[in-house]
Amino acid sequence: VQLQASGGGLVQPGGTLRLSCAASGFSLARYAIAWFRQAPGGEREGISCIGDRGGAPTYMDAVKGRFTISRDNAKNTAYLQMNSLKEEDTAVYYCVTDHFCSYARLLGGYAYDYQSQGTQVTVSS
Repeated sequence: VQLQASGGGLVQPGGTLRLSCAASGFSLARYAIAWFRQAPGGEREGISCIGDRGGAPTYMDAVKGRFTISRDNAKNTAYLQMNSLKEEDTAVYYCVTDHFCSYARLLGGYAYDYQSQGTQVTVSS
């Protein structure tokens, strides 16, 4: 039973990456999904979430208009499409399962049933 994040890498400013969050051993469809990130020396911040059936996608201002969250419950996977990447997007990204998606939940401080390992995203020229 695990949640696995993948798709990170090194990209130039303005580039794109697509992160995946794949569940094994349980049904992702039971949960909302949220993406968090933590930059070097920084605090963990929630950036986006989506409801269990794909509704209510929510984005923090730092990524709004550039990132798109989605999910495919048939594939037991969620995604974070990241466009127009900036150097300040450099961080370790990870996904969590949550009971619902909201701006308040992205502020963190909650316990999550499942959390992935991190995937490193580095934006640098």
